[in-house]
Amino acid sequence: MTPFLAALLDFLFPPLCHICRTFIPDAGALHICPACREQMPAVGHPLCPVCGIPFQGGGDDHPCGACLTGPPAFDAARAALLYEGRCRDLVHAFKYRNKTHLRRPLALLAVESLSEFVASRAPDLIVPVPLHPRRLRSRGFNQAVLLGDLLAREWRLPLARRALRRVRWTEPQIELAAHERRDNVKGAFAVDNPVLVAGKQVLLVDDVLTTGSTAEECSRVLKRAGAAGVAVVTVARAVT
Repeated sequence: MTPFLAALLDFLFPPLCHICRTFIPDAGALHICPACREQMPAVGHPLCPVCGIPFQGGGDDHPCGACLTGPPAFDAARAALLYEGRCRDLVHAFKYRNKTHLRRPLALLAVESLSEFVASRAPDLIVPVPLHPRRLRSRGFNQAVLLGDLLAREWRLPLARRALRRVRWTEPQIELAAHERRDNVKGAFAVDNPVLVAGKQVLLVDDVLTTGSTAEECSRVLKRAGAAGVAVVTVARAVT
């Protein structure tokens, strides 16, 4: 694209911040203004190398108490951003207000922060967390699939959209306590064709990791189907 054409497009369609809608002179690929970006803190160190939950203060990475007493079915989990402030606003607009174009900045933020981690896991394929058909009909899209499609392109990995299936309706996790979330998703997932994941290093993708109950159950089912390992990647991490 020539400088003249770029300037013309900016004049006709001025680049606005996805969050606050202010004009951004140099929007780049993200289209998030510096002020909003400052309100989207990254998940930093120290953190638990297993579940990825960050700790307050300094020091080295170390396993959290929960992962020491009851290691999860997944091998490692990482998120790009803390699920708060402008990050929460962006995810909510994407997920609940049908702003599906926001999958791009969210995926790019994940790529920016998590590419090194993903490379270290050497995954063979990406598997998005599935929605129940009833919820998929209601929402119209699966946010994990939309994110996974862009992440697959950026990381040059195959996307196995149907490797994992939701076989039982579950209540929205956001309305439940931690112990209720575990029971809510128990037996909710299945792998119909184990050949797709057998012997593979799987990268499980979702938008937000909260208690990890969904990721735990998906990982348990994937490993039972023969997956050699499961690493979890999400855009955001809720710290409760």
